[in-house]
Amino acid sequence: MKKILTTVALLATLTACTGGDGKGKDNQVVDLPRVTITTVRNEVVDKTAEYTATVEAFKTNNISSNSGSRIKRILVDVGSHVRAGQSVVILDDVNIAQQQISLANLGRDLERAKQLVAIGGGTQQTVDQLQAQYDASARAIRTMQENTVLTSPVSGIVTAKNYDAGDLPGALPILTVEQQQPLKVVVSVNETEYPMIRVGMPVDVRFDTYGDEVFAGRVSIIHPTINPSTRTFEVEVTIANSGERVRTGMFARVTFNYGSHESTVIPDRAVVKQAGSGVRYVFLYTALSDSTGSVTWREVTLGSRLKDRYEITDGLTDGMQIVLTGQSHLTDGVQVQLEK
Repeated sequence: MKKILTTVALLATLTACTGGDGKGKDNQVVDLPRVTITTVRNEVVDKTAEYTATVEAFKTNNISSNSGSRIKRILVDVGSHVRAGQSVVILDDVNIAQQQISLANLGRDLERAKQLVAIGGGTQQTVDQLQAQYDASARAIRTMQENTVLTSPVSGIVTAKNYDAGDLPGALPILTVEQQQPLKVVVSVNETEYPMIRVGMPVDVRFDTYGDEVFAGRVSIIHPTINPSTRTFEVEVTIANSGERVRTGMFARVTFNYGSHESTVIPDRAVVKQAGSGVRYVFLYTALSDSTGSVTWREVTLGSRLKDRYEITDGLTDGMQIVLTGQSHLTDGVQVQLEK
């Protein structure tokens, strides 16, 4: 009984010294974690979605020949700018000369056959057969002539040259020309956004090469099918690239803007990641006095990142107070002191 009375007396003494509110007899806070707080506010923010992609040529043309002729000259090199219709490769015309001799012989045979029919010494069937052979040979020569001087079908840059003068072309194209104005990026977009994307809508495109500089893009094609494995659909975004600062193969970050809405926004410093999981949380602050309060653990769901802030889609409402700094020393329900 004596020990019990002594313990009670000790507790009463401690209570009298602290006043029961975490303060000593000189009204000073005793060893409470120090924090700063901020008030949660609703703001109007843009509803955006960002995707990554690789820059591609708007069109890629592989310039080849099926004439079987050797390469006489290549008029451009890798990196050369070419315009649509410009001559880029000249092939030997030896085969053409031989074909022209054969065509001339056929022409003479055809004329003799016609003369024989006229005097009753030949048949119209022979004339028709020779005429068909002559026409086919003439078409073949025209095709070979067209393939003797190869032109670029688009304006762009030569990105590959697989042969040199004197080579007999094989399976590979002689040249590859890529159209660089405009360029495109093909983005795999979540299927939930399908109703929000339309052809012609503006898109912001950034490249790690150019930091935060924004390049204007525009949706040019929306592919009509959804990939059942990834639940995404492809969207082609066109970039004008008038200064040719953007190159094929660059890493692009494409941002779609679906309009504005009101949402809860807090500083990113207030958000804590739970170790070993993807859970994000904050500490709610409840005032106990002008300088002290208690904190409560609260899980939150993050939306878009807005530079140094986060959009919160679940867990907080306008007007709540949360801890901004000092979270490393906090646990659920602990009392804290406001940092002056």
